[in-house]
Amino acid sequence: MSAFPDIRSTAMSKLAALLGERLTINSSIREQHGRDEGYITPVPPDAVGFPDSTEEVQAVTRICNEHRIPMIPFGVGTSLEGQVIPMHGGLSIDCSRMDRILELNAEDLDVRLQPGVTRRQLNEYLRDQGLFFPVDPGADATLGGMASTRASGTNAVRYGTMRNNVLALNVVLADGRLLHTGTRARKSAAGYDLTALFVGSEGTLGIITELSLRLYGREEAISSAVCAFDDLKGAVDTVIETIQMGIPIARIEFLDEVLMGAVNLYSKLDYALKPTLFLEFHGTPNGVREQAESVGEICSEHGGANFQWAVREEDRQALWRARHDVAYACKLLRPDGRLWATDVCVPISRLTECIVETRRDIDQSNLVAPIVGHVGDGNFHVTMMLDTSDEEEMARAHAFNERLVDRALSMGGTSTGEHGIGITKRQKLVAEHGDGVAVMHCIKQALDPLNLMNPGKLFLDG
Repeated sequence: MSAFPDIRSTAMSKLAALLGERLTINSSIREQHGRDEGYITPVPPDAVGFPDSTEEVQAVTRICNEHRIPMIPFGVGTSLEGQVIPMHGGLSIDCSRMDRILELNAEDLDVRLQPGVTRRQLNEYLRDQGLFFPVDPGADATLGGMASTRASGTNAVRYGTMRNNVLALNVVLADGRLLHTGTRARKSAAGYDLTALFVGSEGTLGIITELSLRLYGREEAISSAVCAFDDLKGAVDTVIETIQMGIPIARIEFLDEVLMGAVNLYSKLDYALKPTLFLEFHGTPNGVREQAESVGEICSEHGGANFQWAVREEDRQALWRARHDVAYACKLLRPDGRLWATDVCVPISRLTECIVETRRDIDQSNLVAPIVGHVGDGNFHVTMMLDTSDEEEMARAHAFNERLVDRALSMGGTSTGEHGIGITKRQKLVAEHGDGVAVMHCIKQALDPLNLMNPGKLFLDG
């Protein structure tokens, strides 16, 4: 049922007066804002608004709060668990026009910016400063969206996730209040950590309108490599030993043999059709060489061979572009299928066991589902390519996903290391946190008592 029962409603009139042509009911734009990159059936919002300042976001939220209109924050729509889908209709608040970098503090290694700035836009801006922002989920997502979903990526094993790299936020609450969390200081013991509360809240507590982020200096030397293994266990055991030995590797990504075939097709490459690690080393020239030699010895002990090196920047970019394009590569495995990407994360000591059991489960379930993982921190993804009109196949996919998450939880892991809860894993939030979900409800109720901020996400009764 529409949140705007009449398009000439008072709320719509007020929003139109505020935003002018930046408020739209155009069907194609609404459809674009009613889906993400996952398989979930799209649900268009009633309208889409494009504010261009914190003050406008505050004004929009006050109108929506007064008239009980659901609000769904939107970046570029690259989420995978339905976070941007307006399950109850309402207004999709697209922050893409808020794309300014406001303040760079190169000496302090931090930057202040608006939420519509994308990851690539920021790093292009920083290039001449000898700085970079490391969180790299693959897609060119907005920084506001990345904070909202606590994004991670290929560099997390060395530089951490958004949780580790957001210093402060400006957040507009459901009633229009503006909240400032955190400071530019590198640490604080002052009160509750409100910044951490909003990082990963998936738009259910407020709308991020400004971020302060931690930056890093560009490394003196970088070298990347690809190494194939005889079996899955050897590849993952290499990861575990590398991490346990404390080798400061920057990236270590796992792709199974099914995915390597798809990557070769999509990226026009000729890698071996075997379980494979993509690796990258950062540091001084001597440090990079020593790291590479140490990891090379570990690879050899576990059946890895034929390192293919990429030292030139253009070669490294091509290698990691192939890694980041795996979602598109997966579509070649089943061109008429829909993508369902799910993820879990387990303690590093249980990683081999979890991935081996998961690969066996996929094969027994007769699913087209390659595995890829940021395995340096115990996180891996399964990308199922499905005929969503086939009820029996979808039932097998749902059953597999249940077993995958239960397997991770039984090993001391989490239901999602990166994608978030969204719509599809709400029951698993309860399984993972138990009574902690009731505390989350209390926080939600305190900040959004009318349940207008992205309703239907995280909680089963939303």
